[in-house]
Amino acid sequence: MTGHGTRYVRTADSGKTVTSTFCPECGSTVYYELELVPGFIGVPVGGFADPDFQPPHISIYEARRHAWVVLSPGIDHESDVD
Repeated sequence: MTGHGTRYVRTADSGKTVTSTFCPECGSTVYYELELVPGFIGVPVGGFADPDFQPPHISIYEARRHAWVVLSPGIDHESDVD
């Protein structure tokens, strides 16, 4: 990763940390890191302007999913990761 970002660290329900890095200009989430999954960097799909961007193939931590979120049929579920 290059450039400047503003980082925010919070403790997840698992007791592990989640570090979110935001654009210091607009506040958009650029990426996040999970202590629970070292070496993993998550990039929010909203950061891509491609309308043909592949849909997710796994749903993680559904306990806090908004009721209006509709998951694709056949999607894998992993609900114990935060």
